[in-house]
Amino acid sequence: MPLVRGQIQITDDLDLMLEVLPPATRAALERQEDLGQLLEVVLDLGRLPEARFPGSVVYLSGTPTTREDIKHVTSRVGAFGKDNRAGIERTLHRISAIRNRQGEVIGLTCRVGRAVFGTVDIVRDVIEQGKSILLLGRPGVGKTTLLREAARVLADEFKKRVVIVDTSNEIAGDGDIPHPGIGGARRMQVAVPDLQHAVMIEAVENHMPEVIVIDEIGTEAEALAARTIAERGVQLVATAHGNTLDNLLQNPTLADLIGGIQAVTLSDEEARRRGTQKTVLERKAPPTFDVIIEIQNKDRLAVHHDVASVVDRFLRGAPPRPELRVRTDEGEVQITQPPVKVETWAAEGPFAPAAATDGGRPGKRVLRIYPFAVSRNRLERAIRELKVPAYITDALADADIVLSIRSQEKRRPKKLSDAQARGIPLHVLKSNTVSQIQAFLREVFDVEEYMGEEVTALREVEEAIAEVFESAQPVELSPQNSYVRRMQHQLIQRYGLASESRGEEPLRRVVIFPK
Repeated sequence: MPLVRGQIQITDDLDLMLEVLPPATRAALERQEDLGQLLEVVLDLGRLPEARFPGSVVYLSGTPTTREDIKHVTSRVGAFGKDNRAGIERTLHRISAIRNRQGEVIGLTCRVGRAVFGTVDIVRDVIEQGKSILLLGRPGVGKTTLLREAARVLADEFKKRVVIVDTSNEIAGDGDIPHPGIGGARRMQVAVPDLQHAVMIEAVENHMPEVIVIDEIGTEAEALAARTIAERGVQLVATAHGNTLDNLLQNPTLADLIGGIQAVTLSDEEARRRGTQKTVLERKAPPTFDVIIEIQNKDRLAVHHDVASVVDRFLRGAPPRPELRVRTDEGEVQITQPPVKVETWAAEGPFAPAAATDGGRPGKRVLRIYPFAVSRNRLERAIRELKVPAYITDALADADIVLSIRSQEKRRPKKLSDAQARGIPLHVLKSNTVSQIQAFLREVFDVEEYMGEEVTALREVEEAIAEVFESAQPVELSPQNSYVRRMQHQLIQRYGLASESRGEEPLRRVVIFPK
């Protein structure tokens, strides 16, 4: 039956797993009502056999496991590799061994492998962009399942040449013929886990893939191989050790996957310009992966779309603000941004309404802002950094003020006309930058500016440059004196952009133009 978009289908070949278990254990399992939820069967010498389900453990016999029980299983599965893992041919089930000092198997973990079709829909648009994607998440959260499904979709639906480097045969199953769950993707097995990095390079050099899929990048050699592959223009889809982007940044072995971190000593002038200490942390190189997806659970993901920008902001003290994606019970995907955390503030700004209070406590005023053509992410960042009691509302009727930009004010779209008809104040920014938004918030909440005039002006330039690259439109800066304008022109020139000063003193200002 064809798969319908948003529909989840699961195949687990559970009967093949049951066939390799000791007869008594199998019979006890078949009596379980929730057999379809089985996670794994544990057979330890001298202990009662266990069946593990989500949130529960069931003992399958009153008789401890014997050596004959263990041999019954090991004789019916594939050969164990150096990683002490074996499998059942053409299935995704994994049999992991525990050995004694003499190398004899004295314990088995028989984990059920399931191919889940349809899970990739939550990030299909990200995968089809052709960018390199790194999946993060705790063990058992579904990284390999999503990786397998991504390989199938890229190979079968987008007709790309996909090669899977399958170190432990977890993606495509045991045996020489891969599991149908990978579709038309090809699979390269790895004889020894330590050689995964070499097989990664071999895949690129020998088989001309458009996409390489890798499970568990965990060593410096593998991280280097991944960078080499990415620099050759091949799309990478991989998993790595670590739950979040923060974990990756703190892992010296794998930090290179997101560009690496280095300590840089600035000159006195540069440190003064940035308003920082002389020694700062900076990203060392372009990231190997363009996008990071944190799998929080099977139906909830956090997506960092621009890893380079996220890392740069993180090193400057701004916490990551990923896009959140949630699959609902109806199979729909909801894409949201996390709510802004606002701290309380005792004083009242000029726009703080009496009706809007923080938690219902009197005297804690909160400003409800409706942004129109203003970056929501930048507004959230400005609120967070200044720690002012404001939040973004999506309903115009609930807004205390509308925040927009000059070009929209001139056009007078329907939303702004509706706001005027409702009597909602309108504040107009010169440009859609964090510096301009922060200046508005400081004025509203009477927040004192602690940075020097030069640092503020140059920070505004950096934000405006990003806006120019993003919109390909000129951006006008705030008026400055001739000394500050000269520094602004110099900074703009470093980025290869053009600029000129316009207006008359004391309102003369710099305008930045795209290439």
